[in-house]
Amino acid sequence: MESKEELQQHLAEIEAWEDDQKGLFFWEKLGRLPFKLLDKLTPKFIQEKIGILVNELGSYIQTGGKYLISEKAMIKKIRKTTVNLEIESTEDVAKMPLKDMIKVSNDLQGERVKFATVQGASTGFGGIFTLVVDIPVVLGTAIKTLQEIAIIHGYNPNEKSERVFIVKCMQFASADIVGKEAILKELATMSEKKNSSEEMISQLKGWQEVFFTYRDQFGWKKLFQMIPIAGMVFGAFANKGMIKDVSEAGIMLYRKRRIYEKLHEIDSLTKQLKE
Repeated sequence: MESKEELQQHLAEIEAWEDDQKGLFFWEKLGRLPFKLLDKLTPKFIQEKIGILVNELGSYIQTGGKYLISEKAMIKKIRKTTVNLEIESTEDVAKMPLKDMIKVSNDLQGERVKFATVQGASTGFGGIFTLVVDIPVVLGTAIKTLQEIAIIHGYNPNEKSERVFIVKCMQFASADIVGKEAILKELATMSEKKNSSEEMISQLKGWQEVFFTYRDQFGWKKLFQMIPIAGMVFGAFANKGMIKDVSEAGIMLYRKRRIYEKLHEIDSLTKQLKE
């Protein structure tokens, strides 16, 4: 087990990262403006399919739907990283050294960013008619990646509370400074809240907010992607940035949770020894 000092050092690094995240780059603000133009240029059949996608992804919080991943496959991958610990479940993963969690997380992020880059380039090749394919794939990749990140840190993404946390991670990645501060406060107290039906309805609305924010962020990047062939470059750039941001947010926020729990375990153990 890491020392308290080591965990606090990692925690300080995450808090510094949070401070850096509280700014919204000018190009991101600009990127949200042209979607009104893109919306007008988008054929009706694509708009209808996007509407269906909103409802489909909205059910993710309630049931997980088709977006739930295989816990066993991810645990098998994690097992290759740590040699001194027998890992069969997420409860076992939670006991893994933080340095191993960091290594697996970084490797996963690299894999998912590469996939998103290739995906963006391939759909960009076809221009606007492949947007209907690109948007759900990007969002599906983001959800899958965050579920894998949850498992890496010893949390079960099949639990409804974790699906809520995953949505919050996605909101954080795309929020402005006010939104980021609000989400950090929500995450800090989430473990103390009870998942009432009213709260879950609120979270469902939160998911719709995530979807529309992601759609708007396609903005000028996707406007350029509407141009066949040339859209390959812009599609690759846009998708790479989106998955990089959301995976980084997930890694940091899940790592923060795990560090707090490890610190709590150390404090509890110290207290027992004194008694």
